[in-house]
Amino acid sequence: MKSFRILLVTWLAAGLGAVVGSILGGAAGRTGLFVGAAIGGMLGVTAAIRLLTSVRWLPNADWLGAQFGGTGGFLIAVPIAVLNLDTPITPVVSCALAGIGALFGIGVARGWRRDDSVTPR
Repeated sequence: MKSFRILLVTWLAAGLGAVVGSILGGAAGRTGLFVGAAIGGMLGVTAAIRLLTSVRWLPNADWLGAQFGGTGGFLIAVPIAVLNLDTPITPVVSCALAGIGALFGIGVARGWRRDDSVTPR
C-alpha cells in the first residue's frame, strides 16, 4: 500500500509543480513556459520525496533512489507531454512516470545496498 502512496504523491506533486512552473515561466514567453514546467516538475518531485520521508511513508534510506528515479521519470515525461499538448489527458498521465520512476529508483537503490552488504567468499 505504501508503494501506491509513493506513486500517487509523487505523480500529483510533479504535475502540480509543472503547472505552477509553467504559469510562472509563461511570463517569459513560450520557452519560459516549458522551462518553468520542467523546473517546477522537478521541484515537485523533490517536495514529494521530502513529504513522503517526513510522514514516514518512505524510509530515510530510500530517499536518494526515489529522488533520482522520480526526477528521471519526470524528465522522460517532459517530451511526451510537450509532443501531446493537443490532448489534455496525456500530459497529466505522463506525470505518472515520476511516481513510477521513484518506485524504480527505490528498487535499484535497495538492490545496490543488498549487493554491498554481501561479503565475498
